[in-house]
Amino acid sequence: MIVALGGGVGAAKFLRGLSRVIKDEALTVIVNTGDDITIYGLRISPDIDIVIYWLSDTVDKEKGWGIKGDTFHCLHALERFGLESWFRLGDRDMATHIYRTYLRQKGLTPSEITERLVKAFRIQENIKILPMTDEDVETWIVTEEGDMHFQEYLVKRSMKPRVKGVFVKGIERAKPAPEVIETIEQARGIVVCPSNPIISIGPILQVKGIKEALIRTDAKIIAISPLVGGAPLKGPADRLMRGVGLEVSSTEIARLYRDFLDKMVIDEKDAAESLRIESLGIEPVVIDTVMSDDRKAESVAKRVLDLLTT
Repeated sequence: MIVALGGGVGAAKFLRGLSRVIKDEALTVIVNTGDDITIYGLRISPDIDIVIYWLSDTVDKEKGWGIKGDTFHCLHALERFGLESWFRLGDRDMATHIYRTYLRQKGLTPSEITERLVKAFRIQENIKILPMTDEDVETWIVTEEGDMHFQEYLVKRSMKPRVKGVFVKGIERAKPAPEVIETIEQARGIVVCPSNPIISIGPILQVKGIKEALIRTDAKIIAISPLVGGAPLKGPADRLMRGVGLEVSSTEIARLYRDFLDKMVIDEKDAAESLRIESLGIEPVVIDTVMSDDRKAESVAKRVLDLLTT
C-alpha cells in the first residue's frame, strides 16, 4: 500500500497521475482539512473536494479547482440578498457542500462523509481518501491587518496582507481520523505530495500522533517540493514561509520534514540545492516536477514509485 499526504492543486495533480500508474496497488490519501470553512451555513472542505474532483476527472482543469462546466446561478442569486460572493461556489460544487452539511447534521463524521463522496464520484476502488482528523480545525493567518481565515486571506484578500504568523484553531484537540495511523504503519511507501508545507502539510503533521507515526514507520518516505526555481507555481507558499521566518527554498522544506524524510524530489531549476539537502541526511533527487498535463503528472508519479523501491 502507498500512502500520500497532501492538499491543494499540486497534490491533486500528482495524485491523478499516481492513480493512473499505480495499477491495482492500494493507495490511501491523508488530506489536510485545515482549509475547511463554513459559508452560507455550509461546511466546505476544499482540499478533500479538490482531490476528489481531480481523481474523478470532474475538475475544471483550467482553474485547477471546482467542477468543469459549472455555472454560478445560485451564487448570483445569493448576491441579491446582499451576501458576499468572494468564495466562488459553482452550482454543482454547491451540491457537494449541501450533501456534506446534510450528512453532518445527521451525525456522520467527516471520515464517513468522505467515504460516501468517494463512492458517489466513482473513484477507483483501490483508492481511499481520509481526512487528517474528524475534529473541526481551521487554519488562520496572522497579518498586519489582523487575523483572518486562510480562505479569506487567499481568496478574498488575494494574498495581499503581509503575513506575520500562522496558527490552526482547534488543532490541540484533534486526533487522527480512523485508519490514519494504521495506514502509515502498514504502508510500503509514503509520499508527501507537492503541497504548501505551511498550510497543507503543516496541519497534518500537527495532528497528535501523525508525525510520530511517520518517524516510527519502516516505510520509505519521499517528499516532492512544491517549489520550482525557488518559488511556488501557484499559491502563497513563499509568502507564508517568509511570514513564519523561514527561507523560501526546497532545502528549508526538507528541513521541516527531516525527522522522517528519506528522499526529497526537487525540480531541475533547483538542482543547485542538492548539496544542501544532502547535508541534512536526505537524498536529493532532481527531475522535471512541473505537471502541466496528465502525461507529465504520470511521469512524475512513475519516477516517485521507482524511488520507493530503490
